Amino acid sequence: MSFYQQLVAQTTAEQQYLLSAPIIERCMTDQFELDDYVAFLQQAYHHVKHTTPLLMSVGSRLPESQEWLRNAVAEYIEEELGHQEWVLNDIAACGYDKEQARGSEPLFATELMVSYAYDAIARINPLCFFGMVHVLEGTSIALADNAAAKVQDKLGLPEKAFSYLRSHGALDQEHVKFFVSLMDKITDSDEQQLIINSAKRFYRLYGDMFRALSPDHGLTVLEQTQSMEGAA
Repeated sequence: MSFYQQLVAQTTAEQQYLLSAPIIERCMTDQFELDDYVAFLQQAYHHVKHTTPLLMSVGSRLPESQEWLRNAVAEYIEEELGHQEWVLNDIAACGYDKEQARGSEPLFATELMVSYAYDAIARINPLCFFGMVHVLEGTSIALADNAAAKVQDKLGLPEKAFSYLRSHGALDQEHVKFFVSLMDKITDSDEQQLIINSAKRFYRLYGDMFRALSPDHGLTVLEQTQSMEGAA
């Protein structure tokens, strides 16, 4: 069994904790409203905006013996630049004030996940970040395209309201292939266990973020003319 296969097999229970979050179950059964989707996007912005800084932190802390991995991190950075703006544009396309979303405070669960990512990179080992990559990209593959289709079908939102979800559903398929190739180059058993343990924690933290989502996101609906422009 390859290391990536071990990573998947040993985090199944933690993945189920995430996938069983009530808002995900409601999405899959069409029991959601526009404000649920906007609340998700708001928190996505608050963690996606940290992806590039986190990757930079990882790259700066990897030892020379893992230069091959630093080069891969540089590729990730190039791919991830500006994705937080996609999220904000989706919020605007839903008829809400994206600048208010930009200036809003993250939920504590979101802040805790991001804080732990920075802390684990600096305090434990930069390889911990790859546990987070496994959780976020693996979850995107499992949920993004399906969720986008269900939300769009029920709410009648324009295609431009789904740039984040749809891009991550398709884009992350290539990312996961890349990620698998990287993980299977990690042969040290201690480093492998480090990544497994990290993934377990990030499944819990990301799951807690979904459990904390509330339709009371606090964002302002734009004026009708602005809303129509954003949805055009």
